[in-house]
Amino acid sequence: MKKHTSIEDKVIPIIFIGIIILLWHISVSYGYIQPYMLPLPKDVIITFFKILPECKEHILVTVQEAVYGLLIAVVFSIILASLMDNIKILRKAIYPVLVISQTIPVIVLSPLFAVWFGMYMLPKVIMVVIVCFFPIVISLLEGLESVDEDLINMMKSMGASKFKIFTLVKFPASMVNFFSGLKVAATYSFMGAIIGEWMGGKAGLGLYILRVKKSFLVDKLFAAILLIIIFSMMIFKIISYMQYRFMPWTREK
Repeated sequence: MKKHTSIEDKVIPIIFIGIIILLWHISVSYGYIQPYMLPLPKDVIITFFKILPECKEHILVTVQEAVYGLLIAVVFSIILASLMDNIKILRKAIYPVLVISQTIPVIVLSPLFAVWFGMYMLPKVIMVVIVCFFPIVISLLEGLESVDEDLINMMKSMGASKFKIFTLVKFPASMVNFFSGLKVAATYSFMGAIIGEWMGGKAGLGLYILRVKKSFLVDKLFAAILLIIIFSMMIFKIISYMQYRFMPWTREK
């Protein structure tokens, strides 16, 4: 029954995506949408393979920015979430600031970072950190707060330090929340890098998208978007695999 459900979970999204692509193809082929506005799916695929050689440098730069920013966001999130969980006054002070910070459109911050930190990789990495930081720290914080109090009291009665309680009880118990936030952040990481690159630089998929947009090369624009989707899904799958390996107790039997 579970095997049947697993196959169903994989087949249904594929069929749904296939229907969307079919509607896209029909809309353009029969002239409902002009090709200069929306190219045919097959043209996007052909262009995708054509632009790969010229996009190698752009891909490398964007992947570096996204991965560096995500890793830094993970480290900061774990540190801050553990501090906010242990120091209640810190939680009361920082939590509203974190929420308010998410109401600011990140695209507004991008020119500021370009002025403050230049046109190199640093402002793009900072942009990724800001985009990825919030979902991880909030998910982890909620996980830490939902740990069974009886387990914590038992550890305290055995003389365990706060560090041991965190590493042996709280963090392992909140890993489901941590990975949930991490998967959301991973899909945001490339978006953050692209937004950062729109403010300038020498290379990156965001810069490549700007160039082809100015030249009205819509097929290349869609091919670049396809590249971003593929890399975002790859990093999402890597994190899902890490969750599968590090949390064997959550696997379906």
